[in-house]
Amino acid sequence: MKTNSVKQALREGRLQLGTAFAQLRSQDVARILAAAGFDWAFLDGEHGGFDQETLQDLCRIAVKVGLSPIVRVADLQYSLVARALDCGAEGVIFPRVEDPALLEKAVSWTKFPPVGMRGMGLTTMSFDFEPVTIPQMMEHLNREQMVVLQIETVKAFEARDELLSVANVDAVMIGPVDLTISLGVPGEFEHPRMLATVEKIIESCIAHGVAPGAQARNLALAQRWKKMGMLFVGCSSETAMLYERGLEITNALR
Repeated sequence: MKTNSVKQALREGRLQLGTAFAQLRSQDVARILAAAGFDWAFLDGEHGGFDQETLQDLCRIAVKVGLSPIVRVADLQYSLVARALDCGAEGVIFPRVEDPALLEKAVSWTKFPPVGMRGMGLTTMSFDFEPVTIPQMMEHLNREQMVVLQIETVKAFEARDELLSVANVDAVMIGPVDLTISLGVPGEFEHPRMLATVEKIIESCIAHGVAPGAQARNLALAQRWKKMGMLFVGCSSETAMLYERGLEITNALR
């Protein structure tokens, strides 16, 4: 059974690089991202257009090529969380979380009993037909699948220590656009208010043994997050990288 290399690396304090994957419904994108050296990609079920069948296809190929697929669910609903994991996601991202009690309930949907309340619907197909038992499946996935919390609002920031005290949260991925909006400085990622907020979130993550991270729309901001001590760092997206590299080439040749 496959070890979740991203989760293991974060436990060891090693940087893990990812990107957003939200629009292009091609398995070749996962192959390209893996070949480019990304450790993980979040398949965006919140703002992207992927349906359940596409998520399953992308998760399965991503695992095969060594790109850890993490699904951002559209909402904290049992059916969305459990089905994302059943499709082969190696983790889930919870967006717009502000209530520790709701987070605790949502985390329980990612774990099989007695740790949580996730229902069992997996077969050996989910494990490449390895001869594993149901108890082995449950124990393995409870240990290996990731839970990522998004902090995106002032309310979530103020409740960060309560949120990060919830058991079995592995990482934080700050949503910088929504957080700047909530702080009253939309899109100003280098604003002192934003940077001070991010710094305090990182401090709280470290205090609670949770890997700090954030998504960035460009390389400069991702480098800023890295220098601040983030370990779970996302940069750009599959469509932005295609567009930006294409624009660079055409501008250079005209």
